[in-house]
Order: sequence, then structure tokens, then C-alpha cells
Amino acid sequence: MKYIITIIALSIVYILIPFTASAHVKWFSTETPIKAPLEEIVSPLFITLTLIISVTLGVLPKLSTKLQHFNLVKTAEQRLTSLRPYSPILLRLGVAFALMIQLLSGSVLAPEIPVTQMTMWIAILTISLLLMPNKMATQLGAIGLFMLFVFEIQFFGVFHMLEYSYYLAIVLALLIQKTRYHHFGIPILYLGTGFSLCWAALEKLVFPELSINIIESFNIPTFGIEPSILVVLGAFIEFVLGYLLLIGIFNRLLALSITLLFFMTTTVFGITEIIGHSIIHIILIIFIIEGKGFYPTPIEIHRGLRHQTVFIVFNFLLINLALLLLYYRFA
Repeated sequence: MKYIITIIALSIVYILIPFTASAHVKWFSTETPIKAPLEEIVSPLFITLTLIISVTLGVLPKLSTKLQHFNLVKTAEQRLTSLRPYSPILLRLGVAFALMIQLLSGSVLAPEIPVTQMTMWIAILTISLLLMPNKMATQLGAIGLFMLFVFEIQFFGVFHMLEYSYYLAIVLALLIQKTRYHHFGIPILYLGTGFSLCWAALEKLVFPELSINIIESFNIPTFGIEPSILVVLGAFIEFVLGYLLLIGIFNRLLALSITLLFFMTTTVFGITEIIGHSIIHIILIIFIIEGKGFYPTPIEIHRGLRHQTVFIVFNFLLINLALLLLYYRFA
């Protein structure tokens, strides 16, 4: 019975993969965003899913402890850990490569942000600096990336650019490379990427019509599930993925799962998906190599399975509600 339930759960996740991974619905939807009433968002389905997921998350600390005893897991972690010296190079060159792809597509930072003459030259300078194997050049490249982000805030606003907060994490990680603070780079990337996924998930809940439009436009199979229900399920899956990155559990497995998930959606959403998520792929590959990094993750700060269980459940409820209300207030 246990295996049947597992197979059913994995099948549901597989069905939702093509939709869930399209993190930024504004890339693909042609509809005008219409904010749903709060009472429709916090529906019985929303409350039920929140409670079910909270209980499910509570067993993860114990499951994580058991997985660490498998020889296959230990061997894989040892081999990946040996690649850690290459992470800074991968981040630096990966960001440069992602910016190149974006410029060639006529966008910068994200598919919906068109490149202008000014941003083009800033991006070209940033790419050139990041390609140089030099500490000062890397830091100047990080400043160039930050300038691009700030420049786009002037046109799209802080609220819009919060979806791409992982760029700020990249800027900080690049700035502290080859300094005594370089070990903080990985935790910063986890926080920025996790928050971005959570924030993007809320877009599906607050503006459900955008997501429904994508389902209809791309003929995504719903397998008999109502599109509105599918939107909520997809949003929760994406939010949970982001939340797990934030608290630091199943780091490598989670990063690998999200990477494969994004690759699969390329068959549905095409070149826009590749352009938009290229920078995310670089970060996720670094997560696969690094694992949790050198510092205790938020969940590891709490000793004992009981404390970790309380931490993961309570914080999911708190962060879910707090971010939803914050997003709804400023949307």
C-alpha cells in the first residue's frame, strides 16, 4: 500500500511538471493581470493543501537523516564535494553565458524585459569583466549586474523585480569571491533563489487567470482536473520547492529535481524557457555540487528531530501566509 501511494503521488507531480516549472507566467500569458479576491485565494482547497503539506513536511527531517546512511548517497556526495573548487568559476562564467543568450534574444535579465542601447552596453561590459579570471574584474562585473538590476527597477518597479531577486544574490556571491567571506556565497544564493521561487508561485494564486490562459494556449493536459485547481496545485508545488531551498533540506536532491523539471518544460515552452531559466540552471548546478555549503542551514541550527519538525512546519505556515498577504497587498 505504501508503494502504491508513492506511485500515485509521483504521478500527480509528473502531471503537474510542465505547468509548475513555468515559474514566471508573465513570460507566456497574453492576458491582462486581474487580481483575484482574497477570499477566493484562501479557499477551502488552499487551507486543505496548506495543512496536508505542513504534515508532510514534518516527516522530511527524519527522512533526510535516513537517506544519509545509504552508501550510494555517501559516494555521490563525496564525488560532488570534490568539485567544489570549480563552483566560483562556474558561477562567474555561467552568468556571463546567460547574459549573452539574453542579449542575443533581445532581452536582458528576463524574457519580458527588452534590451535598450544603455542596458546592452552595460551587459556587454559586465560579460567582458566576468570572462576575465581576475578578482577585481569579477567584482566590477558584479557591480555591472547590479546596475542592470537597478536600471530595470526604474521601469518595472521593485515589486516586479522581486521575482528576480536571485540576481541580487548572484551579485553578492560574486562580490565576495576570493575574499574571507566567500563561504557565505552559497547560503546567499539559496536564500535568493528560494525566495524567487516562492514569490513566483504566489503570482499563480493572486493572478490565476494568467496561468489558466497558459494552460489553454499551450494545450497543457489537465487529465480531468479543473484548470483553476491545477493552478493552485502548481503554485503550492513551486512554493514548497522554494521553501525547501530557503530552509536547507535535501539540497542536492532538490536542486537536481528542479533542474530536470525545468529541462522538461523546454519541450512545452520552447526557446523562451531556455532564455529565462538559463541563469537558474547555473545556480542549481552549483547547488548540486556544493550541497548545503560550509555553514549550517536554517533547519540544522535546530538540534533534534522534534525541534526540526516544529521548525519546518511552523515556518511553512508563517512564510506561506506572510508572503501571500505581502504579495496581495502590493500586487
